[in-house]
Amino acid sequence: MAKITAAEVNKLRKATGAGMMDCKKALVEAEGDFDKAIEILRKKGQKVAANRADRESTEGAVIAKVNDAKNKGVIVSLNCETDFVGKNETFVSLAHQLAELALTASSKEELLAKDFDGISVQDKLTEQTGIIGEKIEIGDFRILEAPFVGSYIHAGNKIGVLTGLSGSTDGADVVAKDVAMQAAAMNPVALNEDGVDQAVIDKEIEIAKDQLRQEGKPEAMLDNIAKGKIKRFFKDNTLVNQDFIKDNKKSVADYVKTLGDVSVVGFERVALG
Repeated sequence: MAKITAAEVNKLRKATGAGMMDCKKALVEAEGDFDKAIEILRKKGQKVAANRADRESTEGAVIAKVNDAKNKGVIVSLNCETDFVGKNETFVSLAHQLAELALTASSKEELLAKDFDGISVQDKLTEQTGIIGEKIEIGDFRILEAPFVGSYIHAGNKIGVLTGLSGSTDGADVVAKDVAMQAAAMNPVALNEDGVDQAVIDKEIEIAKDQLRQEGKPEAMLDNIAKGKIKRFFKDNTLVNQDFIKDNKKSVADYVKTLGDVSVVGFERVALG
């Protein structure tokens, strides 16, 4: 049996991130062959991944990043099974690395196929599943492109938001972040009235009418009163029409206009759970 040194074990640990004992066992099984030991650890990851394929991975870290040109942003949700792992510094660091890599991808599938230190991102996630012992996967992947894009990460990497503005000007970074914070806190259903699905509107109208009937309002008045309630729904639930949380005398749209002829043109919001 090949003699395995502490230096060899440490080298394998640094290369894979696996625990010391797992690295030693792999090197023993591989009779000291470093590449074979890496393959053994990866196969262990594949086995663990297969065993945990049906587990829910609803914890993790949501990371939002913007490119240097400030015209493209991504949100990546790296999911795991427990909050303990989701808060782990190494896990969060991996999530940041994947989000940085995602800035050069156009889809989740493209990201999973990208190179990560000599292996694909998908293989890296499988490897980490074996090391951590939990199902690790990319849960969500969003892209936003606009003349100016800002980002915000909220609540210990639990929510990530991107906001797009129609122009880049002095103060755009502060405004875009404020609007992203608004979206994180208030969870709007759409950017504006046009973005609300008709099925959602129809459902809200029916709810409003049912409430009015219970209040004894005449049937002939229901449509007009329900329309008023829908206007209120748009105000409370669409981003640009919401009261700005830092100054509720203004709407979000009014706040953004403090930059000049600038408006919010899009947003993306990803939350765990």
